[in-house]
Amino acid sequence: MNRTDQTLLEQMRITELEIENRKTLFNISVEDAEILSGVKPQIELEIDRLVKQFYELQTNVPEIALLIGDADTLGRLRTAQRKYVIDLFSGFYDIEYVNNRLRIGMVHKRIGVEPKLYLSAVQQLKKLLMELIETLFINQPEQCILVQSALEKLFMFDISLVFDTYIRSLISEIESSKEKSEDYAIELEKKVKERTIQLEMVSRTDPLTGLLNVRHLNEILTQILRAAQRRLEPVSVAYLDINDFKQINDEEGHQRGDEILRTVASAINRVSREEDQCFRYGGDEFCIVLPQCTENQASEIYSRRLIEEIQQHEPELTISVGYMQAGPVEYPTAEEIIHLADQHMYQAKHNFKHNNEETNLL
Repeated sequence: MNRTDQTLLEQMRITELEIENRKTLFNISVEDAEILSGVKPQIELEIDRLVKQFYELQTNVPEIALLIGDADTLGRLRTAQRKYVIDLFSGFYDIEYVNNRLRIGMVHKRIGVEPKLYLSAVQQLKKLLMELIETLFINQPEQCILVQSALEKLFMFDISLVFDTYIRSLISEIESSKEKSEDYAIELEKKVKERTIQLEMVSRTDPLTGLLNVRHLNEILTQILRAAQRRLEPVSVAYLDINDFKQINDEEGHQRGDEILRTVASAINRVSREEDQCFRYGGDEFCIVLPQCTENQASEIYSRRLIEEIQQHEPELTISVGYMQAGPVEYPTAEEIIHLADQHMYQAKHNFKHNNEETNLL
């Protein structure tokens, strides 16, 4: 249940049985209630003077005067205090009386009245009432003692209730702060995790092309090879190089060269499968790891589809590609596969240049 749907008594878990237990704890008897109610008519005659005197003393304390603030607030406080004094001598200290005391404690806490200020105010009110009772029973010392004793017990009863609200409020604030701290910690942990992933991606990614950088190639390829070996599946590596890239850089500038690299990387991303791992190996060289893929299947992707994709944007651009397959029988190391794919790429490049030379001679 939402706290706002509960009464203050329910929130504090104070029942009629608890009230009776507290009365017993503070030794408040039926006789005490009768003694106090018997004095009520006399107290009512002096109530206005008493409340006026009480607030004259209270407003002389700078901290209290600052909390009261203005004449309207002071007027409301005088009315509330007048009712409280009458309630003290009502003789009825039931659940309604207790609820009013709890509300007073809650209001004091919410407006920032520190316990020391509340206790000093109670002490001042008690002193004024005790002096008034002494005056009223100046010729009846025994009755005076009985009334003062009953009033002392009731004050202690009230203080315990008010302090319960202070404590309960502080516990609620602590619980709320704890929840906020836990929420903040969870949110911070989430942000740190996201930032860690981002930093990891930055560390794994080539800034120019957006492909994975060569730093993690051997590690990732080794993991893929181990998984493939357990399942007796093929793994292929495609090693790409842009033909005549140095000439493009020299004749058209490095900015144009960077544009070419981005174009090729984008084309690689578009034709590659979701499970493929695409790396910029360095310079104008790229390396693609293809799990569950034969050399022939890899060639279909990168010797046909990739070239078609590149030449939609750069019609004169060509690439040389070398392939190496591992499995399902033999599984060389990551270094060996990359080296062999690189050699095959250089053979493809040699063939490209040889064919170009023959074409030029014709």
